[in-house]
Amino acid sequence: MKKVLIFGFVMLTALTQVFAGNPERAGQAGGTQLLINSWGRSSGFNGINVANTYGIESVINNPAGLAATRRTELVFSHTQYLVGTDIGINSFGISQSLKRAGVIGLYFTAFDMGDFVLTTEDNPNGDLGTFTPTFLNLGLSFGKKFTDHIYVGATIKVLHESIFDVGSTGVAFDAGVQYRTSFGKDDEHDDRLKLGISLRNVGSTMRYGGDGLTFRTNRDPDFTSLASRPSADFELPSVLSLGVSYDIYFGGDSRFTPTGAFISNAFSQDQIGIGFEYGFKDYLQLRYAFLYERNITDAVNRLSAWTGHSFGASVSVPFKAGKDRGTSLFALDYSYRPTNPFNGTHSIGVRIDL
Repeated sequence: MKKVLIFGFVMLTALTQVFAGNPERAGQAGGTQLLINSWGRSSGFNGINVANTYGIESVINNPAGLAATRRTELVFSHTQYLVGTDIGINSFGISQSLKRAGVIGLYFTAFDMGDFVLTTEDNPNGDLGTFTPTFLNLGLSFGKKFTDHIYVGATIKVLHESIFDVGSTGVAFDAGVQYRTSFGKDDEHDDRLKLGISLRNVGSTMRYGGDGLTFRTNRDPDFTSLASRPSADFELPSVLSLGVSYDIYFGGDSRFTPTGAFISNAFSQDQIGIGFEYGFKDYLQLRYAFLYERNITDAVNRLSAWTGHSFGASVSVPFKAGKDRGTSLFALDYSYRPTNPFNGTHSIGVRIDL
C-alpha cells in the first residue's frame, strides 16, 4: 500500500507539468468564482490546507476531508470580499454522516454584487432603472473513509452567472484523496501526518446566451429580422493541489500543526504555501498562512490584489447534544486576508458540529 501511495504521489507530481501555471493565460478562464474561498475557517489557511481540511468546508479545496465528518455539521459564513467593492458572499453547507456508507454534503454560495445601472444601445443614459447580477454555486459532495488511513471524496457542482438578459450555466467536478497516518501502534494521537491531493474545477466549456445577445437587423426597407451575436466558449479554472501537514502535541492540551501545499493553476501562476495552526483543546485555534507566487511582493507586477498573507481564528464551545451522542461543538470562525488595492477580505462563520 505504501508503494502504491508513493507511486501515486510521484505520478500526480508529474501531472503538474500538464496543469502547469501559465500566467500568459491569466484572465482567459470563466467561472473564477469557483476559486473564491468564502468559508470562515478554511479561508484562514489561504487554500493550503489540502491535507488537513475536514468537514463541509473541505469542498472548497479537497472533498476527501468531508469523510472526516463525525455526525452532522452545519456551517454558515458571510464574506466581505475586497472591502471597498461592496461585494458580499453568503455560504451555507451541511454534511451528514451515513456511518459506513460514507458522508454526504450539500453547499450553496451566493454572491451579492449590488445594483448596476441598466443601459442599452437605445437608452445609454440609464433611465431604465437598475439590475442585480446573479452568481450562484451549488455543490453536492460525497466522501468515504475506505480504511483507517485513506479518505476519498468527490463533488459535482453547478455554477450559474447572469444579468437581466444574458446568462450562463455550467457543471464542474472535483475529486480528492487524503492519506492520514500516525507513527507506531501506541501513538496517543492518531493521524498526525496527513497527505492530500485534489483536482478541482474540471468541466466542459461554458457559453453565454440570452436575449441580450440578439438584435434586429434590416434586410430591406420593409423587412426586419432577429439576429444573434454568438458568444465565445470559455473554460473553467482547473486547479491541481498537493499538500502535507503534521500535528505536533506538547503540554498535553496544545497542538502545533505546520502545513504546506503546492497549487498548480491552469490559468494563472503556480503557488507554494506554508502555514501553521495552533490549537488549545477544542476551544481555540489560531492560523496563519502565506501563499507565494511570482511577484507576490511586487505591487506593480503581481497578477492579483492578494498579498499572500492570511490570518484566522476559531473559538469553540463544546456542549452535550443529547443522550449517547457525545460532545458537540458550537464555533465562531474568522479570517482576514489583506489585499492591495482595496481593504482586504473578511470572512466570519458559525459552525455547529452535532
